[in-house]
Parts: sequence; C-alpha cells; structure tokens
Amino acid sequence: MRRIAAQRFRGRPLTPGRVVAWLAAGIAAVVLLWLVWIAGHIAWWRDHPPAETSFMAQRMDEAQTKNPKARLRYQWVDYGRIAPALKRAVVAAEDAKFADHEGFDWDGIERALERNQRKGRIVAGGSTITQQLAKNLFLSPTKSYFRKGQEAVITVLLEALLTKRRILELYLNVIEWGNGVFGAEAAARHYFGVGAAQLSVEQAARLAAMAPNPRFYERNPGAPGLNRKIGIIIARMPSAELP
Repeated sequence: MRRIAAQRFRGRPLTPGRVVAWLAAGIAAVVLLWLVWIAGHIAWWRDHPPAETSFMAQRMDEAQTKNPKARLRYQWVDYGRIAPALKRAVVAAEDAKFADHEGFDWDGIERALERNQRKGRIVAGGSTITQQLAKNLFLSPTKSYFRKGQEAVITVLLEALLTKRRILELYLNVIEWGNGVFGAEAAARHYFGVGAAQLSVEQAARLAAMAPNPRFYERNPGAPGLNRKIGIIIARMPSAELP
C-alpha cells in the first residue's frame, strides 16, 4: 500500500497552483523565523543592554574602511543615570505623544506626508521614538517601502514586549550623536565633558536638536537654525510627558 501511495504521489502533476502554494509556505516559514529571531532579541534586551546595534555595525564598517583601528564610543547607562532634562528634551523634540501612542503617531505621519508632497521630496518622516529604535537596532538607514514595512513590524513587537520606559532607555543609549558617538553617556562626555546624569537643560536641548542629523551638527555647531531649534525644544520641555 505504501508503494502504491508513493507512486500516486510522485505521479501527481506539478500545477501552477501547487507551485504557488509551496512558495507561499516557504515565504511564510522564512517570515516566521525572522519574527521569532526579532522577538528573541527584544526579549533579551528587556534585561540586558545591546552589545551592538545594526546601525552601529554599519558605522563601524564604514569607519574601519578608512581606519582599521577605528572604534565606536558607546557606554550603556541605566535610565536613572540619564538626566531627566535629556529625556524631556528628546521626547519634546522627537515624539511629543510618545507616552500615549502604541508605536505610531498617525497625525505626525499625515503631516509628514503632506509636507513631503509640498516639497516634492522626502523631507520629513513622522517616525516615533519606537520606530527610530526599531531602525537603529535591526535595520539599515537606506530608505525603501520594504524597509519601512520591516520597521513597522518591529515597532509593533517593541511596543508589545517592552515598557515605554525601557524603549526610551534603549533609544537614549543607542542613538547616534556624532561620528562614532552612540548613546547619551558618550555624547555627554564628547560634547560637554560630563556624564549623562549631569547634563543641563541647555545641553540636553542641544543634543536633542542635533539628533536628526548629528554628524552634520558635530561638524557645524554654529549651523543656522540650530540655536532656534534649541530654543523651541527648551520651551516645549516642561510639557513633555515621560513614561
């Protein structure tokens, strides 16, 4: 009976529908494995600091291409050792609704789309702190609809598996703040010679203002508009809600 069944199976024609079904099953398996891999990393980071992020690894590759001895400046500090001023400044500048949304600021996304349409190019992204953390931890800075789709999935997982406080703690520790400078502690020491816990309101606002384009502002600390941005952030800081 087994031989007959095997012969019948081997004799079944390979139809287009069956090919599509096998391909769909293969793609679903790959996606599931990717989701498990992402979720496993996020679960580990609930209690452990990242040794390195995808964005750090890319910057390291770029730096070592020019200088094989290049090293990144990155030192993890716990949430309580980061000045409240920096937390408020970053939330005020990057994601005012951070404490309330579930990973996506739909009003911000709509405003960014309208602004991009007016300019005829991408000048605003509307990304939340959680979305930016997803990109920094797992993805590359290249822009595409596929990458945005990955970012959205990872954002959902981050919000599901981590507290808001942990998301902000991770973000402040892995964000790029200059050429080879990552995280609040390295940034505070690089620019001001103090630890992240000792940052003043103005220093915190300056770091938050630099965040969208840190390597440019590192080279151009007197760039037009930077001081104006710092003033706006300082004015918004008192109303910034922290997790």
